[in-house]
Amino acid sequence: MDAIRIALSNIVTAFDEKTIGAKVVDKVNFDTVLKTAIRLHNWDGERVPGQAKIELDSAAYRFVSCGVGNRMREESAYVIRTHRGRVDCYLKREFAAPVRGLSVIVYTLEGYLDDPDVRNDEAEKAHIAGLCPTHVLVAVLAVASPGYVSPYRFVANLAGGNKSYMPGNITVAELNALAKNVMEYDDNWCVVSD
Repeated sequence: MDAIRIALSNIVTAFDEKTIGAKVVDKVNFDTVLKTAIRLHNWDGERVPGQAKIELDSAAYRFVSCGVGNRMREESAYVIRTHRGRVDCYLKREFAAPVRGLSVIVYTLEGYLDDPDVRNDEAEKAHIAGLCPTHVLVAVLAVASPGYVSPYRFVANLAGGNKSYMPGNITVAELNALAKNVMEYDDNWCVVSD
């Protein structure tokens, strides 16, 4: 089998020294676990070809810091940060919850280049092509409970930002249930930041 070569998408910040959300704190060991998980994953069983959410074993939890913590009432527990062009409040990383689940969003190279958010982004396509990867890491999700996308990301996905939200890939009933879960999750959890 060919070697797995992983590129980071332009939205991955989990490997940065200061970041918002999940953070990889042991890059070497995380990379080993990630490559093994990609190699063992059944890519034929995915709803959207070339796009996978892969659960990592609990032994890898120690390689990351959780991306969320319980919402708090104290203003001093929060910091203001700019993320993807938006200014928002985030819980300080010191209040991050223990990791109870760890997954990654990984695309095959072909799946990534065909993603609606990437298809017309010539700079991102050229950057990724120059790295010659076999796979592209899109997100590291270190969570304290079953997690959901943010309300903003949910709406962006509905507006065509993710193929798995398009008709034929998800039912109206599934979308309704997902919307309720997104709201409930956002009421209880807050993204952390350094």
